[in-house]
Formats: sequence, C-alpha cells, structure tokens
Amino acid sequence: MKIERMNKGQWGKVRAFFDLTTEEGFTIKGFKIIEGINGLFVGMPSQKGNDGEYYDSVFTAKETRDRLNQFVLDEYRGSGAASTENVSPPLDNSISESPPESSPVTADSVEPTEQTNKPYEDSDIPF
Repeated sequence: MKIERMNKGQWGKVRAFFDLTTEEGFTIKGFKIIEGINGLFVGMPSQKGNDGEYYDSVFTAKETRDRLNQFVLDEYRGSGAASTENVSPPLDNSISESPPESSPVTADSVEPTEQTNKPYEDSDIPF
C-alpha cells in the first residue's frame, strides 16, 4: 500500500483526506481520517444515499482494515514504517517569489487586505 496524497486539516471531525494505491496498482480515492470518541480511525470512501445517509463504497476484511488503520495512522502521525517518499506534498504548490529589485515593497505601498483564513465548516466537505 502507498499513500498518494494526504491533505491534513480540520473539517468537523475529519482530520485528513487521502488516496491509497495498492500493490496491484489500484488507486482508491476518498479515504478520511476521522476523530471519533475512541480516537483516530480511517473512514472508507462513501457515497450519500437517497435517504441522506452515507454508505461505504469500499469494503475490506477486518484484517485488511486493521492493517490499513495502523499503516495510515502511523503515516499521519509521522512515525510510520513507510517512508515519506510515499506521501505526496500538499496540494498548495505556490512558490513565494521575492519582488523585483526595481519595485521594492514597503509598508506604505501595501494595501490592507480582507482576512481570508476562515475556519472550515462541515458544509465545506465535498461529500
């Protein structure tokens, strides 16, 4: 197993989203790390049914699910047995460039901007 990407954050009880590639080459998208009453666990990809409830769209044997839980939570906490090569960098690939020498930026030339760092809400989750 290999984690293709992991987006960490806090969206309600969700702590991260990630995709997983198996040894056979299948990539399964839509896994979540959830903060439950007994601690963190891996939530399987799910879809919303006609009744408004969410249903798992991927099923595994208990042994496989336990192995997946251990593997992913070790990676999430940064103490995993898997190398960090298996985890892709965050999606924010913006590069901060210094301003050109001809137009220096001073405190007087910068206009105040509106604060855009608002907390995430449950409605921000795509499913």
